[in-house]
Amino acid sequence: ARGARVVAVTGSTGKTSTKDILAALLGASLRVAASPANHNTEIGLPLALLAAPGDVEVLVLEMAMRGSGQIAQLTAIAEPDVGVIVNVGPAHLELLGSLEAIAAAKAELIAGLAPGASVVVPAGEPLLAGHLRADVEVLTFGEQADVSLTERGPDGSVRISDRGQEILLRPSFQQAHNLLNLLAAVAAARALGHTPEGRLEVSFSSMRGQRLDLAGGVVLIEDCYNANPMSMRAAIEDLAATAAGRMVAVLGDMLELGAQSPRLHREIGEHARAGGVSLLLAVGPQAVEMSAAFAGEVHSVPDARAAAELLPRLLRDGDTVLVKGSRGVGLEQVVASMRAREADGAAPVPAPSAGAERR
Repeated sequence: ARGARVVAVTGSTGKTSTKDILAALLGASLRVAASPANHNTEIGLPLALLAAPGDVEVLVLEMAMRGSGQIAQLTAIAEPDVGVIVNVGPAHLELLGSLEAIAAAKAELIAGLAPGASVVVPAGEPLLAGHLRADVEVLTFGEQADVSLTERGPDGSVRISDRGQEILLRPSFQQAHNLLNLLAAVAAARALGHTPEGRLEVSFSSMRGQRLDLAGGVVLIEDCYNANPMSMRAAIEDLAATAAGRMVAVLGDMLELGAQSPRLHREIGEHARAGGVSLLLAVGPQAVEMSAAFAGEVHSVPDARAAAELLPRLLRDGDTVLVKGSRGVGLEQVVASMRAREADGAAPVPAPSAGAERR
């Protein structure tokens, strides 16, 4: 991959989806290699570099972070021409202690860029403002930004403005959080001198928002890869924007949030109810706090296996079901169980009269 330009993508949430979108944007006209799955650590990123074909023109690499110093190490390895910070949010609070510390860890990407490189950041993010550099080109995305969404067409097309230049795309997705990720990806493409246009088909990495059609018009949204307060809110908002019938949320613990975990879980329970969720199935000891703050029908279970057993009894025809939690909760068991029931032709069973905690 000698001579290839490198884009490094990090963020508290959405970095894998942004990587997938950017790879698709560039892949229409350039030879692109992207980090497979979540090869985003001090082991995975070098493996992604080594696996890239010799004739690749652009490498799109994802960078993960749990503590300080890790992004700096990955930046030194990758030597990016363009850095992308998708957002700064309360993931890994347990290790880093504050949003300011999380922002500083993400901003190691900015510090590690060579003079003359470019960085893409959310517009108006005060946590990153003090980390920007005069010798690195800064591109902002979002509202009132260098790259912003100006119009959504009825045919699914989106019109994007890049400092006055219009870009028209027809993405294969419509979720609000992924359209924001699209803006970040367009900014990165433009930083490379590439102007994308036309149809955009994106194959997202597994367990990130795929929709599964089940019997009785039930739609299952599989978003089990990870969860933090930002991604939980985005997923609930996507559920509210797309559900045709009753909204059901199967939400698991959000891990690594430290002392603020109870409050952050309660806020998700409140957000789910405010967003129109009718039924909440809370999974795990920390998710109990969501139950306490949710003013609708609630069932609380200790683990993914119990959730998989209970969920079919709660569903009605036409429900749209979001399944989301931190990776350690293993909520893909719930999705696998629903797939297996579908394959067996099993119908929903009546709700139990006792068992899981309910109100």
